Amino acid sequence: MRISIKNPKEYPWFIRPFFWKQKGKYGEVLQPGLLWGRVPKLFASVAILYGALDRNGSPLDPVLRSLVTVRVSQINWCSFCVDINSSTLAKRTGSLEKVEKVEHWENSDIFDEKEKVALEYTEAVTFSDRQVTDELMERLKKFFDDDSVVELTGLIAFQNLSSKFNSALDVPSQGFCKLPYNSPSDYQA
Repeated sequence: MRISIKNPKEYPWFIRPFFWKQKGKYGEVLQPGLLWGRVPKLFASVAILYGALDRNGSPLDPVLRSLVTVRVSQINWCSFCVDINSSTLAKRTGSLEKVEKVEHWENSDIFDEKEKVALEYTEAVTFSDRQVTDELMERLKKFFDDDSVVELTGLIAFQNLSSKFNSALDVPSQGFCKLPYNSPSDYQA
């Protein structure tokens, strides 16, 4: 990594419970958390936003949320994000099939129309050479109401923030999932 992490005991007391929770859930503290934790106000803000987006009461299906986060992670060449989000997607679907095919979703019959339009929207928001058109928004609104579109857009924006942060600081995979990708050039569409 391009920035060193500190021992979890060196972080402010109010951040350490987040680290304990991560260790309980993942078996270890997540390295991005240790980086964000170097600036406690940023850490708290990011943690609150993540919690709001990944809540049980979200209008977005958990599998769809994971598909979106994996695809954004691939586009932004974030090894850590592809790893952890692919692991979550595999757990939510019960297999690696969608994990292995999400990069080429357009050519796969395992994604339904709702997932495909959400992934198309994800790419339009994430790739700088694409844009969200009125036609794409019309197709998106066949499956998502206005509140869900706002939440989906927020999730895509958050995952772009997270994956760009981790990619820039060269946060490595922590080995949560078998990665079907080898190098940053493999993430490009």
